[in-house]
Amino acid sequence: MQAEETPLKDCYLLKPSVFEDKRGIFLESYNRKTFAEITGVKDEFVQDNQSVSGRGVLRGLHFQTGKFAQAKIVRVIYGKVIDVVVDLRPGSPTFKHKYKAVLDDKNLCQLYVPRGFGHGFLTLSETSVFAYKCDRYYNPEAESGIIYNDPDLAIDWEFPEEEMIISDKDLQQPTFQKLFA
Repeated sequence: MQAEETPLKDCYLLKPSVFEDKRGIFLESYNRKTFAEITGVKDEFVQDNQSVSGRGVLRGLHFQTGKFAQAKIVRVIYGKVIDVVVDLRPGSPTFKHKYKAVLDDKNLCQLYVPRGFGHGFLTLSETSVFAYKCDRYYNPEAESGIIYNDPDLAIDWEFPEEEMIISDKDLQQPTFQKLFA
């Protein structure tokens, strides 16, 4: 596995070693020791989540607050998504900066999302199977988010907005200004 620094402090694009032959492929999706060696991050992951989404489904921007803030490693098992993270850590040199990557079942890249980041993704393929490895348990009272089309963040989702499928909950998320005024 290799880790590439992204423009956001403490956020890494992870590229697994993939072994391919006539039978298909094999990869180690996570190894705690290797991950700590290449990133310096010593998170202990305690919960795995998975979602299945159709083309145009946008999930996010989500995060957990306070002592329930979660670090994640996210990846696409099947399909293709645009994955977006935003540094929401006041005082961070990359506060309010965003990073976007294509994650799919061809490049097999993963993204390490530190605590204090907002996260979302948009499915580009007909279906995506998306996996999240979290370092803290989900707490519904600590759930928060920012509206996907926030004018201050100006995220280019590279997809026609009229074709996006967004939950009512995500359509009601506050703006960046409202949360960080």
